Amino acid sequence: MKILMTGASGFLGGIMKSTLKTHEIITVGRHPADSISCDLSLAVPRLVESDIVVHAAGKAHVIPKDQSEEQAFFDVNLEGTKNLLKGISLLESLPAGFVFISTVAVYGVETGALISEDQPLMGNTPYALSKIKAEQEVLSWGESSGVPVTILRLPLVVGPDAPGNLGAMVRHLRRGTYLRIGDGAARRSMVLAVDVARLIPTLICKTGIYNLTDRMNPSIAELDSAIAAEMHKKIFVIPSFVASFLAKLGDVIPRSPFNTYRFDKLRQSLTFTDEKAVRELDWAPESVLSGDFF
Repeated sequence: MKILMTGASGFLGGIMKSTLKTHEIITVGRHPADSISCDLSLAVPRLVESDIVVHAAGKAHVIPKDQSEEQAFFDVNLEGTKNLLKGISLLESLPAGFVFISTVAVYGVETGALISEDQPLMGNTPYALSKIKAEQEVLSWGESSGVPVTILRLPLVVGPDAPGNLGAMVRHLRRGTYLRIGDGAARRSMVLAVDVARLIPTLICKTGIYNLTDRMNPSIAELDSAIAAEMHKKIFVIPSFVASFLAKLGDVIPRSPFNTYRFDKLRQSLTFTDEKAVRELDWAPESVLSGDFF
C-alpha cells in the first residue's frame, strides 16, 4: 500500500512511519527527511498519487502567550489542512481514503466518563477550535470529492519520548523529582501510538469519526507506577490534605504553578468510549501499561 503522510517528523507520525515501514511511505512537510518538501501552513503541496493519505501534522502541547501564538494554531492546523486538501484535489487520481488525526480536546470537557463521539464540540482553546474547524473542512471536502474520510479523535498518546504531560512525568520520575498528588485514583483515557499506527492500513475506504483509547482508562497511579517500575524508581506521594493546603496557598501567589484549579483537575477523571471503533473498525488495542515509555 502507498501511504502519503504528513507529520512524520513528529512524535505520533514518527511512530506511524516506523510501524508501517513494510508499506511505501511518502512524507510531506518541512523536515529535511520528508519526501516532499512543503510548509503546509503557507503553500499548496505538489503531491503524488497514493492509496491513502494520513494527515498527522499539527500544532499542539503549547500554551499560547499572545495573539500571534494563538494564530499559529490556525495557520498550522486549519490552513495546513486546507492546503493539503487542495494539493490532493489537483491529483488526477484521488486516494481511496483520507485519515485525519484529531483530538478529544474538541469536546472541551475537563471531567466525565465514557464520553462518546456524539458529545457536542465545545472546545474553546485555539488548539481545540483549530481542530474543530479542520475537521469540518475535511468532512466537507470528503463529501464533495467522494473520498472516504476517517477522523480519529485521540486522548493522551503513549509511546517513547512522548511530549506534553506524559513526557514531563517520565522526566521527573527519571530525575527522582516526581510527586504523586493524593491517591492518583483519577482515571484518564490513553492510547498506544503503535496501536493507532497499526490501524491505519485498515481504514482505506472507511468513513466515520472515532474515539480511540486502550479500553482500560488507567488511573494516574497505575500509569506512574508502571513507568516507575520500568525505571526501578520509587513513587513519592503528597497526601491530599497537604496538597489541598498548598493549592490554596498557590491561589494567592501570582503565577503559582500549583493552585486549586490544577489540584481539582488532578482529582477528576476524564474518559472516552471507543465502542464505535470496536464495533465498526475491529479496534482491539493493547493496554498502555504494557507499552514502551522510553
